Parts: sequence; C-alpha cells; structure tokens
Amino acid sequence: MRIDRLRLFEVALPLVHGFQTSSHRKTALDHILVEATDAEGRTGWGEIASPADPFYGSETTETAWTIALRHLVPAVLGVEWDIPEQLEASWRRVRGHEFAKAGFSSAGWDLYARAQGLSLATALGGSRTEVLAGVSLGIEPTIDDLLAQVERQRDAGYGRVKLKIAPGWDVEPVRAVRAAHPQLDLHVDANGAYPDDDASAEVFRILDAAELTMIEQPFAPRDFVAHARLQQSIETPICLDESVVDLGDLRTMLALDAGRILNIKVSRMGGLSVARAAHDLAAEAGVPVWCGGMHEYGVGRAANVAISSLPNFTLPSDVSGSDKYFTRDVVTPPVVAHEGRVTVPTSPGIGHDIDLEWVRQNTSRSFDTDRSDG
Repeated sequence: MRIDRLRLFEVALPLVHGFQTSSHRKTALDHILVEATDAEGRTGWGEIASPADPFYGSETTETAWTIALRHLVPAVLGVEWDIPEQLEASWRRVRGHEFAKAGFSSAGWDLYARAQGLSLATALGGSRTEVLAGVSLGIEPTIDDLLAQVERQRDAGYGRVKLKIAPGWDVEPVRAVRAAHPQLDLHVDANGAYPDDDASAEVFRILDAAELTMIEQPFAPRDFVAHARLQQSIETPICLDESVVDLGDLRTMLALDAGRILNIKVSRMGGLSVARAAHDLAAEAGVPVWCGGMHEYGVGRAANVAISSLPNFTLPSDVSGSDKYFTRDVVTPPVVAHEGRVTVPTSPGIGHDIDLEWVRQNTSRSFDTDRSDG
C-alpha cells in the first residue's frame, strides 16, 4: 500500500453540555481530522483529539498541527507498507506527540481495514459484537446539578458513571451520588490533581469506603511511587491514565503495583498498534483494561469502539453515544448507545461515513498535499 494524498481538517464543534475537570472547563472542541488516500483511491480517516490547551498533557491542537505538517505528513507520504505497523515505523524517530501520531495511525488502520474488506475491529483482532459504554461527568456547580446529570445518564441506560474530582470536590459529591445510587458502577477520576500528602491520603481513605470500581490517576503522571504507596494502603483498585504513555510506563506500573486497572487511550498512547500491544501486555499480567476517551468526534470514537472489542476490555469504556456530546457529529450514522451498549460495526473500516459537508462547514483551517497553497 502507499498513501499518495493527505488532507487535514481542523474542525470545531460545540459540546451539548460544558465539561469541567480538575484543571479546566471546556464548552467546545477543536480536533484535527486526518484523511489518507492510497494509490487506488481508497481513503482512511483518523482523528487528532488533542485538547486546545496543555492541561491534560503537553500537546495541544496547535502543536499537533505543527508536528503533523512538518514531520508526519512528509514521513508518511509515498511510503510503501503492507501492515499499519510498517506505516507507523515511518515516524519512529519523532519523540512524543502521541496525539498527533494517533491520528495518522488510525487513518492508516482504517485504510488498511477497508483495503482488506474488514471491519476495523476485526482487523485489530476484536471479537465482541457490542461493547459496554460508560459516561464521564465533569465537576458541576452544585451537588444537585451533579445528581441531575447522573440521573439523566442512568435514564439513558448507562450503567457506569465516572465522576471527575478535585481537592474540595470529592468526598461530598461521591457520598451524595452513592447514596442516591447504591448499586451504580461508580468510579472517580482526579486527572492527577492531588498532592502526595496526608490530606490527600485521608480523602482517598474515605473514598475507599464508597465501594468504587476504581480511583483513577490521583497523583501526577510521573509519580509511580506515590501511586504504589497509595495502592498498598487502600482496597479500591487504582487505575492509571496519564501515567502510562508507552509500554515502558506500563511495565513500570506492573512492576511497582502502582495500579491494578489500566485506562487505554488510543490518543495518549500514540495510536491503535501501541494500544493493542498495551492490551496484550496487561492481559498477560491479569490487569483489566478499558478504553478512555478525549471527547472524540465520531472518527476517533469509532476507533475506540473497535479497540474496545478486544477481549481484555472487560470494563465499560468511554464510547457513549455521539448525542451525549454533539448535536450533529462528523460521521453518519452517528455512534449510538442502546441501554449502555454500543454495537461494533461490521462494515469495512471504522464502519461510518464521513459527513464532509458538515466537516467543511466547521473547518477553521485545512491542508491538502494536492494543493500547492496548503
């Protein structure tokens, strides 16, 4: 195979409901779509779902756009490859910038699956026909507002709810949700907002009694030792997210027992091949995984659904329906959840068409290797 043309679209869409984490609030998204066209005219799509600001990690939409144009497009264009891992090897010398790489990786995988006449899930080795979906709820102005959001998602059929927490917004909201929903599959996510000190230890000791499925990323990403120390002191499994960027990080997590659940994000880990390898390594170690999300549009969300069909994704993933986030998505049909489950597409590639008209209407800038003016 050979990619002869690449197009990038920076697309902005408003969120149906604003989302607050421990570091920032967002009411709209600004992601980059990657379209790769091969010598036979087939196309594959990927999504660079980097945030606009460097709060989740160091990458932003702006850095991803620069790396894509200066390094990834030249690396990929015209390269001969048979399997996606060979395509991904073309940018091996580029360090970091996993979000940017993930967009090109997913476009390559989608193109490869379409060329083989396979669904993306099948091409990755997935076997499930549907995946369990959960929802992630941000920090709300009041606990009553949070309870209303939880009730709304429960009514929509979602059986797992993740709550964003931060110092000062932790024990009381969790207690309120647990009291209202004693049987709910509930977990919390701090996005690394807590210092490794006695006050934090007390918070997590209290949360340990709330029968949570997991406590996700309490401390800073590189502080494996603090996570390991906390894990030894509580029964609730710790889940690592931002800490695990590559397979070396995962091996560190396993060696130190710094976490007992892994959140696999295709974007954070630089693409579908690395995400699949992380799934395999975690499975060998007996560590369950689930697929986290970055509020992807339908392109990235479809890739998340596909990877979530692999056997060790035993916990609900962040693959909830498009309608939870967007009035109109960039794919048709949109990703749909029924009673907390999303059907895994069986048609070639990601299983969705791209709504190019809508993409163009919401594109702030674009790049096309077939146009000399960029």
